[in-house]
Amino acid sequence: MPTLPASPASPGPGRPKSAKKRSAILDAAGALFLEAGFDGVSMDQIAAAAGVSKLTVYSHFTDKETLFFEAVKARCEEQLPDDLFAPPPDGPIDQALRSIGHRFHALLASTDSIALHRMMLADPRNVEHLGTLFWNAGPARIIAGLEAFLRSATQRGELDIDDTREAAGQFLCLLKGEVNLRMLCGPVGCVHGDDDAAHVDSVVTLFLRAYRPQRG
Repeated sequence: MPTLPASPASPGPGRPKSAKKRSAILDAAGALFLEAGFDGVSMDQIAAAAGVSKLTVYSHFTDKETLFFEAVKARCEEQLPDDLFAPPPDGPIDQALRSIGHRFHALLASTDSIALHRMMLADPRNVEHLGTLFWNAGPARIIAGLEAFLRSATQRGELDIDDTREAAGQFLCLLKGEVNLRMLCGPVGCVHGDDDAAHVDSVVTLFLRAYRPQRG
């Protein structure tokens, strides 16, 4: 299989596209990929499930790789929109971090997210290519947004971070730790059980203990 681009190119200019049809295609593709795997889904099936023609699918998305990328991107942007990482005009930094933490944890713990990870890992033929597409459609954007948030907070003196990129990765990895355990073996062994708020609070507390400016 030829190497896929890191981020598929967007379709070229043409007639105005219907946002409603695009959304229907993304929803249908996302559900079918989770149900049958990447190779188990055809563009004809996606078109039928979305209630549109195959030509309409191709007018919005150039190929199945692009459709997979855009489906992941849309789901991540829905849960963690760009404005979530905007510097808060006021309010404590811990409140802003909790907001990001809750949204990220909810995304990771969602049924679709867990099913997507399992689908990719169970597909040795495509896992490397799908992993690259997935990374650029979701995690890379989230890390970049959080890095910008932490950099702004550091510039305002609310945090003291030398490497904001490293700190962004640390925060997200702390949040996903229990979610990964749930993916592998269910809730057994999770410190906070089903108390998501307690998990997020513990992560924010630990993160601020490491990066809040030392007074005195």
